[in-house]
Amino acid sequence: MGAAENAAPPRQEGARGRGAAPAPAPEAVEKGPLPSLNSHKYTNGITLCLFLLHLAAAGFAVGFFVFKTVKDITQHPRSHNARRERNLLRDWVLPVEGTVALSIVLAFAWQKAVRTWPRAMVRVILWSSFGVTLGVGALLMCFSTLATVGLGVAMVVFSIGTGLYACWVTRRVGFTARVFDRAVQPVDKFRGLNGPAYLMVAAGFVWISVWCVAVIGAVTFRFPGLTILALVLSLMWTAEVMRNVANLTASRVIALYYLRGMQSSVQFSFQRALTYNLGSACLGSLFVPTIEALRIVARGLNLLEGEDEFMFSCAHCCLHVMNGIFSFGNSWAFVHIAAYGRGFVQASRSTWGQFEALPGMAALVDSDITSSVCFLTGVTSGALCVALAGSWAFATHRHYTATVSLLAFFVRYLMTRIGMALPQACVGCYYVCYAENPGSRLFDDTIPERLRKMQEVPEGGRDPLVVPTPRFPTPRFPHQQRATA
Repeated sequence: MGAAENAAPPRQEGARGRGAAPAPAPEAVEKGPLPSLNSHKYTNGITLCLFLLHLAAAGFAVGFFVFKTVKDITQHPRSHNARRERNLLRDWVLPVEGTVALSIVLAFAWQKAVRTWPRAMVRVILWSSFGVTLGVGALLMCFSTLATVGLGVAMVVFSIGTGLYACWVTRRVGFTARVFDRAVQPVDKFRGLNGPAYLMVAAGFVWISVWCVAVIGAVTFRFPGLTILALVLSLMWTAEVMRNVANLTASRVIALYYLRGMQSSVQFSFQRALTYNLGSACLGSLFVPTIEALRIVARGLNLLEGEDEFMFSCAHCCLHVMNGIFSFGNSWAFVHIAAYGRGFVQASRSTWGQFEALPGMAALVDSDITSSVCFLTGVTSGALCVALAGSWAFATHRHYTATVSLLAFFVRYLMTRIGMALPQACVGCYYVCYAENPGSRLFDDTIPERLRKMQEVPEGGRDPLVVPTPRFPTPRFPHQQRATA
């Protein structure tokens, strides 16, 4: 299919594909010349410099602590620090390294399963996260130490919340599964598209292996708590950047296929993600998780507000603040970052602006549970590794069971999220590219049919297919407001 045919499809064909959707919608997103796809400007340069400085500092710190550990063990084998570090290497690092190796296998097993059986895996992930975390929480409590009981209780509470969430989003599961099914289909057209994810996971494995040894050296260093916290935060940022590099690579390849009908080079897209777009990946890695955490807080306030006027005001204030923040920073931005080379904030505003230009599209993507499914995939994998590492540590050295379990969960979650970057990027491209060119022949009636059902809801009623989230507050008790008036 030619580029011109995808860039400007006939308006009649677009209206026919959308069914009952309003005809003016494509005009809002088709005005003006086509944006350039070959921007050679480095995006978000300040954030890129900060990340590179952080990476250099982290590399120096990790190297220093690894050297300190080796030096203590070899030159002062009978010292207290050497004995402690030797015990940690034997009883703490080995279980963690074992789970890291397992995490690589599980990361791509999840991804392969999602790509092969997308419709079934959405339900499997939602309910397996509930069952696995509940079982692992019970296992940790059976270890009968104070720390493991605390971790077990936290995991059981989380599993209950996961089960409630799975019940809450039941009406959205079918549509999400259908979107997954359609979104991952172009992957087979591009050979090697999974290569960047493999490279990022391999790099993550090497870095985490060295990082674990560095943590042992930090334990016997001054201010061990602050030092280890800094190492953990550094690892979180680095792993998130790795995930977004894989995301940007896949997003460029898939987006150019949808928008221009182009067969883009995976290697070239990967090079752009590591150079021109790396600053946006670094900024997004800081911004997006923070916004998602604030969204959870806003949802909690919205659920707890009740009849109290103060809580009602606070909840709606938070909702409006989140509504403003989200338009300046969201995960949908990675599609325009990859395709057009825009900065993170500019790409966030352009993608969300396209969603708002197409009637009903903003509410539809706001109710999307793809990110939740990918998050729960990481949680499930982390819980499985906790069962392995925790049991291993409990059998060899009970004192380290809690710390080994916690670290195994943390590392496993990060590795799984890197592996799941490809399916999440495909879904993001499916939504964003549809909003930019609804009349393209590459899209079926999945989204138009959903929008039509949303528009058929009676006036004043609530759409059973889309549960409102904090960014779209709706007036409460309209009958009471009319009575007061």
